[in-house]
Amino acid sequence: MHLQVSSVCKTFGHGAKAKLVLDRVSFDLHAGEFLALVGSSGSGKSTVMRLIAGLDRPSAGTITIDGQPVRGPGSDRGMVFQKYSLYPWLTAAQNVAFGMELQRRPRLEIRERTAYFLEVVGLADAARKLPRELSGGMQQRIAIARALAAEPRVLLLDEPFGALDIQIRESMQEFLHQLWRQTGLTALLITHDLEEALLLANRVHIMAPNPGRIVRSVDVDLDRSNMAHLRVSPGFLELREELAQSLRGLEPALSR
Repeated sequence: MHLQVSSVCKTFGHGAKAKLVLDRVSFDLHAGEFLALVGSSGSGKSTVMRLIAGLDRPSAGTITIDGQPVRGPGSDRGMVFQKYSLYPWLTAAQNVAFGMELQRRPRLEIRERTAYFLEVVGLADAARKLPRELSGGMQQRIAIARALAAEPRVLLLDEPFGALDIQIRESMQEFLHQLWRQTGLTALLITHDLEEALLLANRVHIMAPNPGRIVRSVDVDLDRSNMAHLRVSPGFLELREELAQSLRGLEPALSR
């Protein structure tokens, strides 16, 4: 799998009211990679995600998956949003199965894959529970299981843990890292949380606002075997502070 974003621009409005919100954004994502886009409000990271998801079209530039242009939503991209977006009248298992049913897969395959991914996210015993019976973190695990069960080539994560409290968020970050190691998924995360990006991603792109653009890219090679230790390790704290200074240096752009 090769996702390629090439010189993508996005303008909203027309004529004198036109506003450039993305300016020549380019990056690549290969199979098995975990990439993060980090930026403040107005940096365009959510717009990038919408374009890759096929929910909107670039004003200029191209987005391709394995050389094929993205022209709309597709099952090759699985989306996980900040809000859990589960169907409240369906059980956990039925929510996981939903995408596969839309794909009209055989019943036996749906049952087997549903059971498998509930096991992968550690919620096999919650199969018959409704979303209201699950915690926020459990609901988000179900949303991730649903996305993965449909076999997307890339998992798109739109600030997936932003609505969770700090303790649950940290446990979900560890869960997602272990899931990535276990399944070899390809993932693109957008977040305003620099620490989260560094904990999870192999590569981090820093985005500046007005218009949104990538101003710095960092390869992240950290020992994630113990995330609690990693969060307070000197190397991690040094890298986080270095990039935080870069982000703070972009703040004046917000007032322009």
